[in-house]
Amino acid sequence: MFRQRIADWIFRSRSPEKPPVILVQRRIFIIPSRTGYFFAFVLVLLLIASINYTLSLGFFLTFLLAGMGSISMLHTFRNLAQLSISPGKVDAVFAGETAHFSLVLTNPSLPRFAVGVKRTKLRDAEPSFGDVASRSSTTFSIPMVAEKRGYAVCGRLEIFTEYPVGLFHSWSYIDFNMRCLTYPKPDTAGGALPSNARGDGVGNIAVAGDEEFQSLRAYRAGDTPRQIAWKALAREQGLLSKEFGATASADFWLDFDSDTLQHLSHEERLSRLTWWILEAERRQVPYGLKLQRQSFQPSTGHIHYEKCLKGLALFGLNLEPSDD
Repeated sequence: MFRQRIADWIFRSRSPEKPPVILVQRRIFIIPSRTGYFFAFVLVLLLIASINYTLSLGFFLTFLLAGMGSISMLHTFRNLAQLSISPGKVDAVFAGETAHFSLVLTNPSLPRFAVGVKRTKLRDAEPSFGDVASRSSTTFSIPMVAEKRGYAVCGRLEIFTEYPVGLFHSWSYIDFNMRCLTYPKPDTAGGALPSNARGDGVGNIAVAGDEEFQSLRAYRAGDTPRQIAWKALAREQGLLSKEFGATASADFWLDFDSDTLQHLSHEERLSRLTWWILEAERRQVPYGLKLQRQSFQPSTGHIHYEKCLKGLALFGLNLEPSDD
């Protein structure tokens, strides 16, 4: 779009920006909307008809509507002016899930209505709308599917409004370089924790055996009817198989270069390790992680869990120094 190209040229050297950003006059653009162009066309027809037939009431109606249109332009511009914008918190997700980027709009004066926020990379993106009450803040959520591990970048955002009557479109662009950490997609076929990963510490891990139920995994050709999770199938969760095993007293190490993972590709190994970390954390088993030049000592808990998953998410990616 023409106006988007103009804004891209104007803001080309201002990204990323430091929060908070206040929408002052030089940052806000305004042009007639489609409805506004049609409204102007009707006014021109009314003016021509009034001149041709010397209609006093026609002139009165034409200039009255033109004055109302001019006032609506001021209100549309004022609906964005002086808003303070800051980035919100972004929670990490797994690849394939939807990341939600938060944008906080703070209003220092009169109420603002029908303010929209959307990503500029997607022309057909569904915008988020909301009102911002007087002297308060409103958080807008911008959804985005995180397709692969690493950092999902939100990109430039457009804040816009057509309030109050839709004759004008007023907008501004913001880019805080907001990113969402994306973990590898867990490999649900990973099954129970590997028996050859036991270390010298103390804990409970799953090992090969048939003493007790361990987990569910995707169905594999050759699985016996006893292994099929019939209750899960009845709940329409798909064809899954039960995995049985036993437990042993020891913490364990998950190694990217272990023999168990040699037959898998680079990304498949990371997905399998992600699944095992989820399983270990669910069972509260001390686990460590080795990623060639990087390692995490055996432990449990949310902080250790996030560190390991972040290591998997960024493993082997060429990122800028500030991204580490």
